[in-house]
Amino acid sequence: MQAKAELPAAVIFDMDGVLVNSNPFHVQKWAELLNNHKIPFNEEALPRQILGQRNDHAFRLFFGAQMEEEEMRRLEASLEENFRQAFRLHAKPMPGLEALIVQLRAAGIPIALASSAMPENIDFVVDTLGFRPYFSSMMSGDDVHLPKPHPEIYLKTAGRLGVEPNACVAFEDSFVGIEAVKSAGMKCIAISSTFPAQELRTRTGADLVASDFQKLSLPLLRAMFLPNGRQS
Repeated sequence: MQAKAELPAAVIFDMDGVLVNSNPFHVQKWAELLNNHKIPFNEEALPRQILGQRNDHAFRLFFGAQMEEEEMRRLEASLEENFRQAFRLHAKPMPGLEALIVQLRAAGIPIALASSAMPENIDFVVDTLGFRPYFSSMMSGDDVHLPKPHPEIYLKTAGRLGVEPNACVAFEDSFVGIEAVKSAGMKCIAISSTFPAQELRTRTGADLVASDFQKLSLPLLRAMFLPNGRQS
Protein backbone atom coordinates (compact mmCIF):
# COMPACT_ATOMS: atom_id res chain seq x y z
CA MET A 1 0.00 0.00 0.00
CA GLN A 2 1.30 3.46 -0.90
CA ALA A 3 2.36 5.83 1.86
CA LYS A 4 -0.08 8.60 2.71
CA ALA A 5 2.30 11.30 1.46
CA GLU A 6 2.24 9.75 -2.00
CA LEU A 7 -1.52 9.69 -2.43
CA PRO A 8 -3.27 9.76 -4.75
CA ALA A 9 -1.45 6.86 -6.39
CA ALA A 10 -3.48 7.38 -9.57
CA VAL A 11 -6.19 9.64 -10.94
CA ILE A 12 -8.97 8.29 -13.14
CA PHE A 13 -11.30 10.30 -15.37
CA ASP A 14 -14.68 9.51 -16.82
CA MET A 15 -15.07 11.11 -20.26
CA ASP A 16 -18.47 12.58 -21.20
CA GLY A 17 -19.29 15.45 -18.85
CA VAL A 18 -15.80 15.28 -17.33
CA LEU A 19 -13.14 15.68 -20.03
CA VAL A 20 -15.62 17.47 -22.28
CA ASN A 21 -19.09 18.96 -21.92
CA SER A 22 -20.57 16.56 -24.45
CA ASN A 23 -23.70 15.32 -22.70
CA PRO A 24 -26.13 17.90 -24.14
CA PHE A 25 -25.19 16.55 -27.58
CA HIS A 26 -25.77 12.96 -26.48
CA VAL A 27 -29.21 13.88 -25.12
CA GLN A 28 -30.09 15.70 -28.33
CA LYS A 29 -29.14 12.73 -30.53
CA TRP A 30 -30.99 10.27 -28.32
CA ALA A 31 -34.12 12.46 -28.48
CA GLU A 32 -33.87 12.58 -32.27
CA LEU A 33 -33.48 8.80 -32.45
CA LEU A 34 -36.48 8.15 -30.21
CA ASN A 35 -38.62 10.67 -32.07
CA ASN A 36 -37.66 9.11 -35.42
CA HIS A 37 -38.84 5.72 -34.14
CA LYS A 38 -41.95 7.23 -32.50
CA ILE A 39 -40.90 5.99 -29.08
CA PRO A 40 -42.32 8.14 -26.25
CA PHE A 41 -39.95 9.51 -23.62
CA ASN A 42 -39.88 12.10 -20.87
CA GLU A 43 -37.54 14.97 -21.75
CA GLU A 44 -36.79 15.71 -18.09
CA ALA A 45 -36.03 12.08 -17.25
CA LEU A 46 -34.02 11.31 -20.41
CA PRO A 47 -30.59 12.50 -19.16
CA ARG A 48 -30.77 10.23 -16.10
CA GLN A 49 -31.86 7.31 -18.27
CA ILE A 50 -28.98 7.50 -20.74
CA LEU A 51 -26.02 9.40 -19.29
CA GLY A 52 -23.23 7.46 -17.62
CA GLN A 53 -24.72 4.18 -18.84
CA ARG A 54 -23.63 1.89 -21.61
CA ASN A 55 -25.85 2.22 -24.68
CA ASP A 56 -27.16 -1.33 -24.41
CA HIS A 57 -28.92 -0.39 -21.17
CA ALA A 58 -30.69 2.55 -22.79
CA PHE A 59 -31.60 0.66 -25.97
CA ARG A 60 -33.25 -2.13 -24.01
CA LEU A 61 -35.03 0.42 -21.82
CA PHE A 62 -36.63 2.16 -24.80
CA PHE A 63 -36.73 -0.53 -27.49
CA GLY A 64 -37.51 -3.51 -25.25
CA ALA A 65 -35.52 -6.19 -23.46
CA GLN A 66 -35.78 -8.54 -26.46
CA MET A 67 -34.13 -6.15 -28.91
CA GLU A 68 -31.86 -8.09 -31.25
CA GLU A 69 -28.14 -7.45 -30.89
CA GLU A 70 -27.61 -6.79 -34.60
CA GLU A 71 -30.32 -4.13 -34.70
CA MET A 72 -28.95 -2.54 -31.53
CA ARG A 73 -25.45 -2.32 -32.98
CA ARG A 74 -26.77 -0.83 -36.22
CA LEU A 75 -28.72 1.88 -34.42
CA GLU A 76 -25.87 2.53 -32.00
CA ALA A 77 -23.39 3.07 -34.84
CA SER A 78 -25.72 5.59 -36.47
CA LEU A 79 -26.51 7.33 -33.17
CA GLU A 80 -22.88 7.78 -32.21
CA GLU A 81 -21.75 8.83 -35.67
CA ASN A 82 -24.41 11.55 -35.54
CA PHE A 83 -23.10 12.57 -32.11
CA ARG A 84 -19.49 12.80 -33.33
CA GLN A 85 -20.48 14.90 -36.33
CA ALA A 86 -22.50 17.29 -34.17
CA PHE A 87 -19.90 17.58 -31.40
CA ARG A 88 -16.73 17.73 -33.49
CA LEU A 89 -16.50 21.54 -33.66
CA HIS A 90 -17.42 21.91 -29.98
CA ALA A 91 -14.93 19.46 -28.47
CA LYS A 92 -12.67 21.26 -26.02
CA PRO A 93 -11.36 20.37 -22.56
CA MET A 94 -13.37 21.31 -19.51
CA PRO A 95 -12.02 24.54 -17.95
CA GLY A 96 -8.90 23.92 -15.88
CA LEU A 97 -8.60 20.26 -16.91
CA GLU A 98 -5.32 20.44 -18.79
CA ALA A 99 -3.65 22.49 -16.06
CA LEU A 100 -4.53 19.80 -13.51
CA ILE A 101 -3.29 17.04 -15.80
CA VAL A 102 0.02 18.86 -16.21
CA GLN A 103 0.37 18.98 -12.41
CA LEU A 104 -0.35 15.25 -12.12
CA ARG A 105 2.14 14.34 -14.83
CA ALA A 106 4.84 16.55 -13.27
CA ALA A 107 4.33 14.64 -10.01
CA GLY A 108 4.58 11.30 -11.82
CA ILE A 109 1.00 10.28 -10.96
CA PRO A 110 -0.54 7.83 -13.47
CA ILE A 111 -3.67 9.06 -15.24
CA ALA A 112 -6.35 6.79 -16.69
CA LEU A 113 -9.67 6.98 -18.51
CA ALA A 114 -12.64 4.80 -17.50
CA SER A 115 -15.72 5.55 -19.61
CA SER A 116 -18.92 3.70 -20.47
CA ALA A 117 -18.61 5.12 -23.98
CA MET A 118 -17.92 2.99 -27.04
CA PRO A 119 -14.25 2.81 -28.15
CA GLU A 120 -14.92 4.92 -31.27
CA ASN A 121 -16.14 7.81 -29.12
CA ILE A 122 -13.20 7.53 -26.75
CA ASP A 123 -10.75 7.62 -29.65
CA PHE A 124 -12.62 10.57 -31.16
CA VAL A 125 -12.61 12.68 -27.99
CA VAL A 126 -9.10 11.82 -26.81
CA ASP A 127 -7.55 12.42 -30.23
CA THR A 128 -9.55 15.59 -30.90
CA LEU A 129 -8.27 17.02 -27.60
CA GLY A 130 -4.75 15.69 -28.22
CA PHE A 131 -4.86 13.97 -24.82
CA ARG A 132 -3.85 10.42 -25.78
CA PRO A 133 -0.26 10.79 -24.48
CA TYR A 134 -1.59 11.70 -21.04
CA PHE A 135 -3.31 8.37 -20.33
CA SER A 136 -1.52 5.29 -19.02
CA SER A 137 -4.73 3.27 -19.51
CA MET A 138 -8.03 3.78 -21.30
CA MET A 139 -11.04 1.53 -20.75
CA SER A 140 -14.41 1.63 -22.54
CA GLY A 141 -17.77 0.10 -21.81
CA ASP A 142 -16.78 -2.76 -24.11
CA ASP A 143 -13.97 -3.75 -21.74
CA VAL A 144 -16.24 -4.81 -18.88
CA HIS A 145 -19.02 -7.33 -18.36
CA LEU A 146 -20.87 -5.27 -15.75
CA PRO A 147 -21.55 -1.60 -16.60
CA LYS A 148 -21.68 1.30 -14.17
CA PRO A 149 -22.97 1.56 -11.43
CA HIS A 150 -21.05 -1.68 -10.91
CA PRO A 151 -17.45 -0.83 -9.97
CA GLU A 152 -15.85 -3.30 -12.42
CA ILE A 153 -14.43 -0.66 -14.76
CA TYR A 154 -12.77 1.21 -11.88
CA LEU A 155 -11.44 -1.92 -10.21
CA LYS A 156 -9.99 -3.13 -13.54
CA THR A 157 -8.43 0.27 -14.18
CA ALA A 158 -6.74 0.28 -10.78
CA GLY A 159 -5.48 -3.24 -11.52
CA ARG A 160 -4.02 -2.17 -14.84
CA LEU A 161 -2.23 0.70 -13.12
CA GLY A 162 -0.95 -1.55 -10.36
CA VAL A 163 -2.45 0.53 -7.53
CA GLU A 164 -4.95 -0.13 -4.75
CA PRO A 165 -8.45 1.24 -5.50
CA ASN A 166 -8.59 3.08 -2.17
CA ALA A 167 -5.44 5.00 -3.18
CA CYS A 168 -7.16 6.54 -6.24
CA VAL A 169 -9.21 9.63 -7.00
CA ALA A 170 -11.77 9.45 -9.79
CA PHE A 171 -13.75 12.19 -11.54
CA GLU A 172 -17.39 11.53 -12.50
CA ASP A 173 -20.46 13.52 -13.43
CA SER A 174 -23.35 11.01 -13.37
CA PHE A 175 -25.18 9.28 -10.54
CA VAL A 176 -24.29 5.81 -11.81
CA GLY A 177 -20.67 6.82 -12.32
CA ILE A 178 -20.30 8.25 -8.82
CA GLU A 179 -21.87 5.09 -7.37
CA ALA A 180 -19.37 2.98 -9.32
CA VAL A 181 -16.42 4.99 -8.01
CA LYS A 182 -17.54 4.84 -4.38
CA SER A 183 -18.37 1.12 -4.66
CA ALA A 184 -14.78 0.60 -5.83
CA GLY A 185 -13.56 2.27 -2.64
CA MET A 186 -12.10 5.32 -4.38
CA LYS A 187 -12.29 9.00 -3.58
CA CYS A 188 -14.74 10.71 -5.95
CA ILE A 189 -14.90 14.27 -7.24
CA ALA A 190 -18.21 14.99 -8.97
CA ILE A 191 -18.20 17.52 -11.81
CA SER A 192 -21.55 19.33 -11.96
CA SER A 193 -21.56 19.78 -15.74
CA THR A 194 -24.55 17.48 -16.21
CA PHE A 195 -26.57 17.48 -12.99
CA PRO A 196 -27.02 20.28 -10.41
CA ALA A 197 -24.29 20.57 -7.79
CA GLN A 198 -26.72 20.54 -4.87
CA GLU A 199 -28.33 17.36 -6.16
CA LEU A 200 -24.93 15.69 -6.47
CA ARG A 201 -24.09 16.75 -2.91
CA THR A 202 -27.30 15.43 -1.38
CA ARG A 203 -27.97 12.35 -3.51
CA THR A 204 -24.50 10.86 -3.95
CA GLY A 205 -21.50 9.86 -1.88
CA ALA A 206 -19.14 12.16 -3.76
CA ASP A 207 -16.30 13.47 -1.60
CA LEU A 208 -16.22 16.79 -3.41
CA VAL A 209 -18.44 18.56 -5.96
CA ALA A 210 -16.96 21.09 -8.38
CA SER A 211 -18.35 22.92 -11.40
CA ASP A 212 -15.15 22.29 -13.38
CA PHE A 213 -11.41 21.88 -12.76
CA GLN A 214 -10.39 25.52 -12.34
CA LYS A 215 -10.21 25.40 -8.54
CA LEU A 216 -8.86 21.86 -8.34
CA SER A 217 -5.19 21.09 -7.76
CA LEU A 218 -2.90 18.26 -6.72
CA PRO A 219 -2.61 19.62 -3.14
CA LEU A 220 -6.42 19.50 -2.87
CA LEU A 221 -6.46 15.90 -4.14
CA ARG A 222 -3.79 14.99 -1.60
CA ALA A 223 -5.82 16.60 1.19
CA MET A 224 -8.73 14.27 0.44
CA PHE A 225 -6.72 11.40 1.96
CA LEU A 226 -6.15 13.21 5.24
CA PRO A 227 -8.52 12.69 8.19
CA ASN A 228 -11.81 14.56 7.64
CA GLY A 229 -10.81 14.99 4.02
CA ARG A 230 -14.36 15.07 2.60
CA GLN A 231 -15.04 18.46 0.99
CA SER A 232 -18.25 20.34 0.28
